[in-house]
Amino acid sequence: MTNVPELYGERVFNDEAMKKYLPKGTYKDLKQTIEDGKPLDLSIANVVAHAMKEWAIEHGATHYTHWFQPMTGITAEKHDSFISPVKGGGVIMEFSGKELIKGEPDASSFPSGGVRSVFEARGYTAWDPTSYAFIKDGSLCIPTAFCSYTGEALDKKTPLLRSMECINKQALRVLRALGDNETTRVNTTVGPEQEYFLIDKDVFDRRKDLIYCGRTLFGARPPKGQELDDHYFGSIKPRVAAFMKDLDEELWKYGILSKTKHNEVAPAQHEMAPIFDTTNIATDHNQLTMEVMKRVAEKHGLVCLLHEKPFAGVNGSGKHNNWSMSTNTGRNLLNPSKKPRENTEFLVFLAAVIRAVDEHQDLLRISVASAGNDHRLGASEAPPAIVSMYLGDDLTEVLRSVISGKEYVDDGKHIMETSVDILPNFTKDTSDRNRTSPFAFTGNKFEFRSVGSSENVACANFMINTMVADVLEDFADQLEGAEDVRAAAEALVKKTVQDHKRIIFNGNNYSEEWLVEAERRGLLNLRSLPEALPHYTSEKNIRLFEKHGVLSEKELRLRCDVLLEKYSKIINIEALTALDMAKKDIVPAVTAYIRELAETVSLVKSVDPDLVPVAQAELVKKLTNLLNCFVRKIDALDKAVVGAKDVADVAENAMYFKEQVLAAMQELRAVADEMEATMSAKAWPYPSYGAMLFSV
Repeated sequence: MTNVPELYGERVFNDEAMKKYLPKGTYKDLKQTIEDGKPLDLSIANVVAHAMKEWAIEHGATHYTHWFQPMTGITAEKHDSFISPVKGGGVIMEFSGKELIKGEPDASSFPSGGVRSVFEARGYTAWDPTSYAFIKDGSLCIPTAFCSYTGEALDKKTPLLRSMECINKQALRVLRALGDNETTRVNTTVGPEQEYFLIDKDVFDRRKDLIYCGRTLFGARPPKGQELDDHYFGSIKPRVAAFMKDLDEELWKYGILSKTKHNEVAPAQHEMAPIFDTTNIATDHNQLTMEVMKRVAEKHGLVCLLHEKPFAGVNGSGKHNNWSMSTNTGRNLLNPSKKPRENTEFLVFLAAVIRAVDEHQDLLRISVASAGNDHRLGASEAPPAIVSMYLGDDLTEVLRSVISGKEYVDDGKHIMETSVDILPNFTKDTSDRNRTSPFAFTGNKFEFRSVGSSENVACANFMINTMVADVLEDFADQLEGAEDVRAAAEALVKKTVQDHKRIIFNGNNYSEEWLVEAERRGLLNLRSLPEALPHYTSEKNIRLFEKHGVLSEKELRLRCDVLLEKYSKIINIEALTALDMAKKDIVPAVTAYIRELAETVSLVKSVDPDLVPVAQAELVKKLTNLLNCFVRKIDALDKAVVGAKDVADVAENAMYFKEQVLAAMQELRAVADEMEATMSAKAWPYPSYGAMLFSV
């Protein structure tokens, strides 16, 4: 039987390990750095490094690495051993404070948006002491930030840490103005739910598109998909249950609070949800979670797919980003309490989020923009590209009372009566859940449902933090000079809700009526990454990020270029993969099947000239016409891919890939899928959707 408390955090240099391996004074200094942001002296770092090394060696480590998050979307690591030569031969195990604090990976091969040339290789990693070091594959992994030789942030972590500092600063100002003199730190917290698919590895290995692209580029729909809703929360199959058990235990060893597991809506789709943690730690944990998921899956003969839309016709995968703000004194600033109308603090912070989301719809959309997520958003499985907020009926009524000045009447707790003697009655929640809303209030937090399953949540969170901090700064300016703070706060909330109520929508975001209504309200509808990204470097957004020291204009522009280039590269890889599959596998397979049918027709006629094999002949005719069409579509896609080379501007190139290359791929797929549906399963060169979705 697994002893979870004993297992939990065994691979992490956590608070318990620090107490054991560090001198009391050093432990105290390090805790001040972690909790209050106090600078860490090199002499202290030397002591910490030695303790880390001793702990790591005792746990089987021989190397260390600075573990960072470049703009590739995945993590990176370069491993160095602890060994150091001694005079007369032999080695000792050493690790210094300097090695702990700073690393020097080659920065030229990571995305930089043109900031660094190929010959300009130097870059730096800097230790993030607020995120615990851990052991993975015999190496001590030290969470770090990553920057160029000229100082630009080239990673996901740096702007996140900067945004956490700026929202802390402005939130504290608001709290002080409202009379809170005890809180010394405000942290944003996140609980990123992780959706994923599991398929059999033998099936995966026979699909070039999954190997190269993470999603299927061809595939006729199976007779059964998710229409019966029988997979969602269904009984977990033994093979998947064994994977989930091992996954939980591996995550617990890394101190990751894996809490919930269940089947998702689509066949072969599942979800893991952790408990909330401070945003940068939750981000690190989620990056590690995705890596561990893939490794554990391999041990079970499975492959974990994290692409946002690996299979057409069934739901894709997201990563619900549950965001809130908490004080170091233990208060959740987005907790309405039992009397939300009288909770001035809650109303002020709620109003700040409402205004931030309305003023920065473009940033929220950009934060989840990717080639993969474009396939998922708005497909009746994920929120649409239009950003709006759901507050629920009860909270909406509270805000209406603020605007109108009328007394808010709480209609009390509603008891849900089960009408069965042996079943307990229970209290009904004050608001429903809206799964169609991009940014939904769910009791004491906001659930940003648009984040893609493979994406680093740092992007969404540094944008949310920054835009909310900007509003809080304005609120603080107004409240700090007020004679009657409560009256000023009431007026502030009233004006904010009046000015930004257009962003609040509690209805069905999937409906056609909402598209019309959203346009009437003046809300943005940025359907794809190429449409959204130009907003990234607008004057408004450059001013926002520079004002709060989260990103410079140069850092902002390089990120925009990196995202656009990545989008184009992904679609280019997909197009080349589709062409490879079409030319080398599908055309030969269909040709061979047509030949087999034609030979059957000839054989039947040779036996008896009066026999007319109509079915076979019609099939030959249909498949021949489809194959001719398919070859024409191959040529069209070939030309589209070549044409992309003539579009030099990075934004125009991304739009070209969307409008020309992606469109040509979709036309090619339509013909291929029809041929697959027409042919013998044995003759088709790839495992079917049915084999992939229902084989585990």
